[in-house]
Amino acid sequence: MRIMNKLFKILPKYATKPLTLSVILNFTVYSGVRLFYKDGAFHNLTSNFDNMIPLVPVFVLIYFGSYLFWIVNYVLISRIHKDHCYRLVMADLLGKLVCGIIYITFPTTNIRPDITTSGIFVDMLKFLYSIDAANNLFPSIHVLVSWYCFAGVRGCKTVPAWYRYFSLFMAIMISISTLTTKQHVIIDVFGGVILAELTWQLSLRLRLYKTIKFINQEA
Repeated sequence: MRIMNKLFKILPKYATKPLTLSVILNFTVYSGVRLFYKDGAFHNLTSNFDNMIPLVPVFVLIYFGSYLFWIVNYVLISRIHKDHCYRLVMADLLGKLVCGIIYITFPTTNIRPDITTSGIFVDMLKFLYSIDAANNLFPSIHVLVSWYCFAGVRGCKTVPAWYRYFSLFMAIMISISTLTTKQHVIIDVFGGVILAELTWQLSLRLRLYKTIKFINQEA
């Protein structure tokens, strides 16, 4: 609770409700779509190239660490400017809605490796598998959100250049981690990046981000 209170203190007032809505929709989509999976047929999009990618348990650190990266960058992007915050949130909402529709109409899965060894990173990976079912894969929300974190800062001169490059590096590393932990396959990664770019651009080009202003009483 202390961390959450500190987080809300550094968030601009105009960002609190939109970002809260984004978090709520994220969990609603990710968990809610599973209600439709009872009798659904799942598609496995694993390719020969995916089979060539080795399992690298240490990448589970990057996979789990992505959550901290998301929080930091979403707060940072929201603080740049009100409209920039709204653009991020609108893109995020659109992306999650599209993911939800795809998850329901075209559910995907993959075959995770049978891990027989043990170790700190292997055990962390086993824990990940135990709490996250092999569905909701295409497109990857992990990649989607990570790419928003990069897209939101890449053109902002007020953000130091080194951090913009770092955000790109992190987005790429998180994408790789989804493959080396066998959480996703290659097409899931490309789907996440493409969807993030499309919704990020649509939010600006069609001025869809302006609709977020209706969420705040100050608009």
